[in-house]
Amino acid sequence: MPISPTILPELIDAIADTINANADEITKLDQAIGDGDHVYNLQRGLDGLLKQKDELAQMDWVAAWQKIGMTLMSTIGGASGSLFGTLFVAMSKAGRNQEINLQSFAEIFLQGVESVKKRGRVEVGEKTMVDVLVPVALSLQESAAKSAPLPDVLNKVKSTAIAGMESTRDMIATKGRASFLGERTKGHIDAGAKTTQLMICTIADVIGAHSDS
Repeated sequence: MPISPTILPELIDAIADTINANADEITKLDQAIGDGDHVYNLQRGLDGLLKQKDELAQMDWVAAWQKIGMTLMSTIGGASGSLFGTLFVAMSKAGRNQEINLQSFAEIFLQGVESVKKRGRVEVGEKTMVDVLVPVALSLQESAAKSAPLPDVLNKVKSTAIAGMESTRDMIATKGRASFLGERTKGHIDAGAKTTQLMICTIADVIGAHSDS
């Protein structure tokens, strides 16, 4: 860091490729305890971003996050659209008048995640994407406090995201359609946690590749 928004087209392409490559697995996870349409809805949102990727690359981070958030809200729809959209809109608000570096981004991302929790009325341990987002936000805070090297920051983000996703396996869902299944949700990974983990790990990989070059 600092990383330019000109990386956004590459990030969006990589995320779309990752979600498409894992679509069947995600759908199976979602069909087990959800509606089965999570990946389809997410792909609609990513298609919206793919159409805007060159425009987004010309913006600063604050403007890009705002546009990404509004696009995801309008294209994904439902709870996922609201939550993913809220994350980016809140990050845009938190990032105003700030230089974007590791320290400021860690705080911006944390504020975004807090807004997701508030919008979804959800906490860690309820088998949702928040079980990935919160640990990753805290990981960034810890790394920023230590001024850790970027490769270390990214590796920790990835391992934290994977651990957060895996943690949902043994949880009982208390939000959304899955909550109606109660104990039967135990033993299944949450689809939203899985896609959140995949996207975060993909972002880290792309940024890491740029830092190596």
